[in-house]
Amino acid sequence: MRILIRGGTVVTATGSSAADVLIDGETVAALLDPAHTGSFAGLADRSIDATGKYVIPGGIDVHTHLDMPFGGTFSADDFETGTRAAAWGGTTSLVDFLVGEGVTSFKMFMAYPGVFYATDGEILQAMQRAASSGATIMMHAENGIAIDVLVAQALASGHTDPGWHGRTRPPELEGEATARAIRLAQVTGAPLYIVHLSAQQALQAVIEARDDGRNVFAETCPQYLYLSQDDLDAPGFEGAKYVCSPPVRPKEHWAHLWRGLRTNDLSIVSTDHCPFCFKEQKEMGRGDFSKIPNGMPGIEHRVDLLHQGVVDGELSLARWVEVNSTTPARMFGLYPRKGTIAPGSDADIVVYDPALRHVLSVETHHMAVDYSAYEGREVQGGVSTVLSRGEILVSDGQWHGQAGRGRFLPRGASQYLR
Repeated sequence: MRILIRGGTVVTATGSSAADVLIDGETVAALLDPAHTGSFAGLADRSIDATGKYVIPGGIDVHTHLDMPFGGTFSADDFETGTRAAAWGGTTSLVDFLVGEGVTSFKMFMAYPGVFYATDGEILQAMQRAASSGATIMMHAENGIAIDVLVAQALASGHTDPGWHGRTRPPELEGEATARAIRLAQVTGAPLYIVHLSAQQALQAVIEARDDGRNVFAETCPQYLYLSQDDLDAPGFEGAKYVCSPPVRPKEHWAHLWRGLRTNDLSIVSTDHCPFCFKEQKEMGRGDFSKIPNGMPGIEHRVDLLHQGVVDGELSLARWVEVNSTTPARMFGLYPRKGTIAPGSDADIVVYDPALRHVLSVETHHMAVDYSAYEGREVQGGVSTVLSRGEILVSDGQWHGQAGRGRFLPRGASQYLR
């Protein structure tokens, strides 16, 4: 099928321009000058009116946990429900953690002793292998040994509420672990990618390494830009909805993270999507915050929350697309097949209405979880149409996708390595 997207503003990481997009089968065939599109209109089997809207490359979420075991349960979204919810929100590709051919990034943990924790020696050996193969180590950087001591002390003192999840994982221990991971990477020569960076102390360690010319990169997540310790301290057990690790921080960290995104010291915004239902799953931690499954839903709202950053003056339009799609594609070996709108690229395209206002809510989201971490928050901007490889998945509030149409994407090495 040939599809013509007409009348929109194409936004890529390099800027914006009025252009029509011709899709032939699964790929972009051409970007057309609107003044001369008429001669091509007859070639299209279908036309999409994008007047007044942005036409952007499909989002890429490089940090998700679908159907993941944790704390005696599994994350609420599987690959069918999770990818469908992602598409509803304008994300057409994601990176989870399945080992197989074409996997070029591996996540390790300096947190969760006895579960996922890796010692410095084990991390060193993994980094040595990564340095020789060109793979990237994705690091959860928190000092898990020290955190476990603080957790035990808090519980022994009778502090059992969800707010203590944040107080026992202080930003200083994220900063320390981030700096230590950077030093281990320096010794081995391995590229390092810090996942879900939440605190100014960790960001400062990344800034220093990047200023020194090292292959150190970092992401943050929407929860660290919009949620805070105040949410963890919500009355009763409501704070359990916001338990993730690293924890959401006091609000003074927000400005540092937004600035890091503008300066490219934070390269990407992902979600660390790892949802657990409030009923039965999060409630496993009533009376003991350390037993609350760590993780939050967000895969459906990343693009909208980042666009709100554009509305609020935190990001430019081009930077919005860059952190949402283009840099993830380049960092994780998918560009230019993904992450841009250009002849030959996959036709993963989102028609986005910047004027649409809507309220985020469990009543309207498509994730398989029984609460919204952003319940009642109004955002400006929303998805109108979503295409994946030239196939329309979402159009005018209707779902047209089919289960099983997704494809595994073998990836190359990061394109940012020096």
